[in-house]
Amino acid sequence: MTASNAHPTIGPASFLTLHYRLSGPQGDVINTFNDKPATLSLGSGELSPALEQRLMGLEEGTRTTFELAAGLAFGERNPDMQQWVSKSLLKEFGDPDEQYNVGDVVQFPAPTGQGSFAGAVQQVTDDQVLFDFNHPLANQPVTFEVHVIGIL
Repeated sequence: MTASNAHPTIGPASFLTLHYRLSGPQGDVINTFNDKPATLSLGSGELSPALEQRLMGLEEGTRTTFELAAGLAFGERNPDMQQWVSKSLLKEFGDPDEQYNVGDVVQFPAPTGQGSFAGAVQQVTDDQVLFDFNHPLANQPVTFEVHVIGIL
């Protein structure tokens, strides 16, 4: 086989089009297989470093599944990532009529203005809401299924 026939492989700064599925013990957290594929740039923080590492060297067209041990994909749970937020602040930055229920996942704009992050509602009082900003798969075993469609 000559080098010109070789399939492109994923490197540290590759721009990818891929389908991927992340699931933990409770089932899928992200699954693009039934939708349009994701496009992302390695090293941009869209995937955790542990997941990006698994992609290195894969060829275009590869479909594979990785099993990652608990805590490997998204780190350990960090108790400091659980924070009370006042309802007055939530009203100021969000929908004033929003009702917060345990289990809801709420998107917050990142302090830098770049992107957003999610918090899961843990507890609700009359004037505060306790959010858990840990990744839902923190400290969980993760199945990472991927189908590499294109590499730029």
